Amino acid sequence: MSDPQAAVGDQTNLPLIAAIVGVATIGGFMFGYDSGAINGTQVGLQTAFGLSDAALGQLVSSLLLGCATGAFIAGRLADVMGRRMVMMAAAVLFTLSALGAGAAQSAGVFAAFRFLAGAAVGAASVLSPAYIAEVTPAGIRGRLSSVQQIMIITGLTGAFVANYLLAQWAGNSLQILHGYAAWRWMFWVQAIPALLFLGTLLVIPESPRFLVSKGRMAEAEAVMARLFGGAAAHAKVQDINNSLVADHRPTFGDLLDRGTGRVRPIIWVGIGLAVFQQLVGINVVFYYGAILWQAVGFSEADSFKVNIISGAVSIVACLIAVLAVDRIGRKPMLLIGSIGMTVTLAMLTFCFTQGVFIHGKLQLPAGIGTFALLSANAYVVFFNISWGPVMWVMLGEMFPNQMRGSALAVAGAAQWLANYAISSSFPPAAKTLGLPITYGFYTICAALSAIFVLRMVKETKGIELEDMTG
Repeated sequence: MSDPQAAVGDQTNLPLIAAIVGVATIGGFMFGYDSGAINGTQVGLQTAFGLSDAALGQLVSSLLLGCATGAFIAGRLADVMGRRMVMMAAAVLFTLSALGAGAAQSAGVFAAFRFLAGAAVGAASVLSPAYIAEVTPAGIRGRLSSVQQIMIITGLTGAFVANYLLAQWAGNSLQILHGYAAWRWMFWVQAIPALLFLGTLLVIPESPRFLVSKGRMAEAEAVMARLFGGAAAHAKVQDINNSLVADHRPTFGDLLDRGTGRVRPIIWVGIGLAVFQQLVGINVVFYYGAILWQAVGFSEADSFKVNIISGAVSIVACLIAVLAVDRIGRKPMLLIGSIGMTVTLAMLTFCFTQGVFIHGKLQLPAGIGTFALLSANAYVVFFNISWGPVMWVMLGEMFPNQMRGSALAVAGAAQWLANYAISSSFPPAAKTLGLPITYGFYTICAALSAIFVLRMVKETKGIELEDMTG
């Protein structure tokens, strides 16, 4: 972050902005933690509720359906209640769902609480980057918004670490720890960061762009003065007000072109970014990557440690993205990622053509197995320096003020539905079509994502939110 003050102006209150970003990105941490908390608890869930493999899969996927619902509802509610207020509601849901899931005595009750957890994850996934974009200067907006992805991976890794420690203390996830099975504590400890998120949200201001949309001009100007200095506050508030349609408040109708009645092209671009991020198969690598590790000799017992190492590698990759996004730009980084993922996924596809399944477990020749492992980790690096953080950066900043909440509702829901489709389809696709065809599909999607970026995505680096056009 070289010379940030030159990019944002002498009056900009960088410590306050950094503190606000720190609070908002706890939502990203919770996003990652809630997604990772289920790892390490699956044996406990299956034993406690007497679940088949298929029923366990449906129980785990209940989170993703909640995510799609939460993203859709939160994006619209943010235009009605405010960004901060909806994030506070998400923090409450994080807390209640953690306590409820850990205490559940039946699969149905557990699924209900995991659905609520998903709603909180979906809300945080769209609102944290949007809120950050709305309170940060254009010159460093990309790198500050990219912190969201670092916190997602940190939360994911944090869940792996917590689960590993609890399993170690108890002996395994089924053993009793202070009167309860360890897998229940794996959910309960999530309430700690959730309450921290709720408490810190109480001390940060509401988004000035939301305040202007509600006609609360004096409040908006006061927030802007705290962020950017009194000299710039009035002019910024006027610019925001001028970017809003005077005859109505933001609605879903803003997503349509008033002349043609068709969905605006910018909405399709947002949906495309959201869906392609999942079509490249990243969550298959996250959720089912243990297959690769076991194929080259790692035991199932090593999976916790492997997840922690993979998370650390991902965090380093995200740090590279933070340093580059406001220098290189969003579009070039997406292209680099698409090309890198295409090549590494093609390598993985080739490796799988050399493997065989013995007693239901993938076996790869020694050299091919090592090559597959390196390819998978290179793929994760390419994702986390590009589509991982940059997609969320762009969704938070690319839409005009008038439609940002509604557009995020649609794009966020599309992202989580694509996540659900890819994650739930992998086991049957791998079994019936085989790993080469399944990973070949992800390879094709990565190549198509490069074409999509070239033809459809416009650069947003350094552009003020008020200058974004739909």
